[in-house]
Amino acid sequence: MFERFAAAARSTVTEGILEAERRGDRRIGTQHLLLGLLHDPESASALGTSLASARAADEDLDRMALAAVGIDPGKAPLAGTVGKAGRLPFTSAAKDVLARSARQAAAEKSRTITGRHLALALLEGAEPDPAATLLSRLGVDARAVRDRLGQQGQQER
Repeated sequence: MFERFAAAARSTVTEGILEAERRGDRRIGTQHLLLGLLHDPESASALGTSLASARAADEDLDRMALAAVGIDPGKAPLAGTVGKAGRLPFTSAAKDVLARSARQAAAEKSRTITGRHLALALLEGAEPDPAATLLSRLGVDARAVRDRLGQQGQQER
């Protein structure tokens, strides 16, 4: 399936993998794909947020999760620890996002999967999905963005 990804969509996935590695995570989740998508200024603009804001919000969510189980991480940044060497696996939710992006492209009769298809697939998620939670924390109106991106796709056809 990866061969159907346009260059920008491949970059999104690659940047998502690098985000997971940067954070020292063991698996690539939907939040990493979202962060990867935000490396593209056009996608960030469409979502109405920035990579820096999303990284900060993701760290805040991690701090809240740690506090909920009685762990005080202190004020030091959580990101930046060295993760396990080797290839990181995708979570089942992240795999589902990639599959949904392929279905979205197929429904539009598009030969390639674009960043817009990935964005639409990410926007389909519902909390407690990490990307959906992060989008909510950032104040992104998923429905409005989905409608806008869907209209954009109709204009491209």
